[in-house]
Amino acid sequence: MTSAPPRSHAPEIIVAAGCAIALISFGPRASAGLFQIPMTLQFHWGRDIFGLALAIQNLLWGLGAPFAGALADRHGMVRVLCAGALLYAAGLVVMAHATTPLQLYLGAGVLVGFGLSACSFGLILAAFGKLLPDGWRPLAFGAATAAGSFGQFLFPPIGNILIDTLGWQQALTAFAFALLPILPISLVLATRRSGPRSGAAAAANLPNQTVRQALGEAFKHRSYVLLVLGFFTCGFQLAFITVHMPAYLKDAGLPVWVGGWTLAVIGLANAVGSFSSGWLSTRMPKRYLLAWIYFGRAVAITVFILLPASPATALSFGVVIGLFWLSTVPPTSSLVMLMFGTKYMAMLYGFAFFSHQLGGFLGVWLGGVLYETMGSYQIVWWLSVALGVASALINLPIVERPVAREAAQPA
Repeated sequence: MTSAPPRSHAPEIIVAAGCAIALISFGPRASAGLFQIPMTLQFHWGRDIFGLALAIQNLLWGLGAPFAGALADRHGMVRVLCAGALLYAAGLVVMAHATTPLQLYLGAGVLVGFGLSACSFGLILAAFGKLLPDGWRPLAFGAATAAGSFGQFLFPPIGNILIDTLGWQQALTAFAFALLPILPISLVLATRRSGPRSGAAAAANLPNQTVRQALGEAFKHRSYVLLVLGFFTCGFQLAFITVHMPAYLKDAGLPVWVGGWTLAVIGLANAVGSFSSGWLSTRMPKRYLLAWIYFGRAVAITVFILLPASPATALSFGVVIGLFWLSTVPPTSSLVMLMFGTKYMAMLYGFAFFSHQLGGFLGVWLGGVLYETMGSYQIVWWLSVALGVASALINLPIVERPVAREAAQPA
C-alpha cells in the first residue's frame, strides 16, 4: 500500500504559503533594474559595474541553489528558507549603504545571491513535491510561479514610488523589511523524511540512494542534461531584460515610468502564463511546451527590437514576453520530478537552476560590458534571439519517463 505525502496542513494552506513566499522573494529582485540609473548617476559608475553586481547575484543564486536544496532535502525546508530570507534582507541593506563597487558586489551580489538561492522557487517547488498529493503538484508549480510573477507586477511600481518620494536607499531598506514575513510563513512548509510515494514519483524514488549516486545518475541521463542546457537560455533572457530594460528604454528617450511599468506588466502577464503552463504540463508533452515557449520568446524579442521604441511597444512587449517569462519553470520542475522522483528534487532542480543562473550571469554582465564598449544593447538582444531558437531545438529530444532502475529489493 502506498501512503500520501506527509503533511500537517491542508493542501490549500500549503499552496497559499508557498505562493506567498514566492511573491515576497521575487519582488525586490525583479525591481533591481530600477536602481541602476540613480546609483550610477550618484556614484559616477559605469553600467558595467552595476551589471557585474547583478551578474554575481545571478551566478551565486544559481551556485547556491543545489547546496540549499541538498540542505533542505536533508534537514527540512524551514531552516533554509529562514536563513535565505535573512541573508537576502541583509544584502539589500548593504546595497542601500554601498558607496564603492566592492560594497555593491558584496550586498547586491554575494548576500542577495546566496539569500535568493535559499528562499526562492527551487525550494518552494520541492516543498510542494514533497508535501502535496500527485494531483495537486502540476497546478501548484504553476501557481507558485504565477505568484512570483505577481511579485514582479507589484514591486516595481512600488519601487518607483519609493525612489521618487524617499530616495533609492530608503526604497532598498523598505524592500529588506518586506522580506521578513517569510520567516513565520515558512513554518507551513516544514518537511520531514517521508515514506513511499504514489504514482510516478514512487517509481522514480530510491529510498537508500545517496546524494553522490543521485548526482551521478542525473548527469548520465541524456534528457536531464538536455533540460539543464536548455534552461541556460531562460536565465540569460530574463536576467538581461530585468536589469537592463529600464535603462534601454530611457536611452530610447522614454520616460522613467515606462521601464518600471514594463517590468510590472511582464509580471502580471507572467502570472497568467505560468499558471497556464502548469495546467498545460498535465495535458501535453512537456518538451513540446518548453520548445514553444523558447521559440515564442525569440519571436517576441525580434519584433520588439525591430519596432521603434514607444510606450505602446514597450508595454505590448511586456505583455507578450510576460506570457513566456517563467512559464518554463512548471514543465522543467515537473520533468525533474518525473525523471528522478521527489527525494532529491530540490537538489536536482537546483543544478538545473544553476544553468539558468549561469545564463543570467552572462546576460547581465554582457549587457553592461557591451553597452560600455559599444554604446548599445543590440548584440545582446540578438544573442537572446539565437539562444531562444537553440533551446527550442534542444528540448525536443527529451524523453518524458522515469529513469530506468532495478526494482528495490525487500529488506
